[in-house]
Amino acid sequence: MIEKYSTALWTGTLKEGSGKVSSQSRVLTDTPYTFATRFENGKGCNPEELVAAAHSSCYAMFLSALMSGAGIVPETVEARSTVKLDATTEGGPTVKAAHLDVKVKAPAEADAIRDFAEKAKAGCPISKLLKAEITLALTVL
Repeated sequence: MIEKYSTALWTGTLKEGSGKVSSQSRVLTDTPYTFATRFENGKGCNPEELVAAAHSSCYAMFLSALMSGAGIVPETVEARSTVKLDATTEGGPTVKAAHLDVKVKAPAEADAIRDFAEKAKAGCPISKLLKAEITLALTVL
């Protein structure tokens, strides 16, 4: 089984504090995020943007794999995932949805591409993750 990780360190209160996120590959290294970057469109990183990046990149790869497996080699697959966070949900902010906008250039009929696109939406690993069980291990220092 392949395992990947990212880490986050948060210090301070929700509104005045700040955090840093890093990825195993080091593509993200102490990338800052704050309340403002998440809830007020401040400049910087935020969790929903990272989920959207994971979703769009995973989806594009999976759609390409499905099409290629059927002998249709796409020239381009451009995917945009928009993750919707409702900050007013009772009990705390909640990610309510993810929407994919996809553009495909490939030597195939539109109906065939549409069928592969729907299969990729349901089958891409990050789409599945968004419906997954979450487990927790806690260490109190």
